[in-house]
Amino acid sequence: MPDLSLAPAWTALFLGAFALFAGIGELRQTGHWRKMLSEMATSPALQLIMALLELFLGAAIYIVNPWASADWLSSAMSVMGGLMIVEALIVLAFSDVYIAFWLRRFGPLSRLWAWLSVVLGLVLVAVGIARF
Repeated sequence: MPDLSLAPAWTALFLGAFALFAGIGELRQTGHWRKMLSEMATSPALQLIMALLELFLGAAIYIVNPWASADWLSSAMSVMGGLMIVEALIVLAFSDVYIAFWLRRFGPLSRLWAWLSVVLGLVLVAVGIARF
C-alpha cells in the first residue's frame, strides 16, 4: 500500500498553484475566462473533454484524500474532489444551462473572480507548503 500521508499537502499545493496562476492570467488579460466559457458553450466536444478531464481529476483527488479523516486538509481536499465530480456530471447533463449561468457572472465580476482565485490559490499553496 503506498504512503499517501502527504497527498493532502500535494493536492493543496497543485490546486493552489493552478488557482493562483489562473487568477493572475485573468488579471493580466481580463476577459479570457469569459471567452473560454463562450467557446465551450458552442462546442459539445469541448464540453465533453472538459467534463471528462474534471471527472478524472476530481476522482483522483477524492480517492487519495479520505474524507473521513482526522486530518482537516484531507477532508477538505476530498470534498473539493467530490465537488469537481459533481460539476463534471452537471456539465455533461446540463451544459447549456450551467455554462450560461457562469457566462452571466463573468462580465462585470471578472476581476473579482480572478482576485478570489488568486487569494484561494495563495491560501492553498501556503497550507500545502506548511505540511512539508
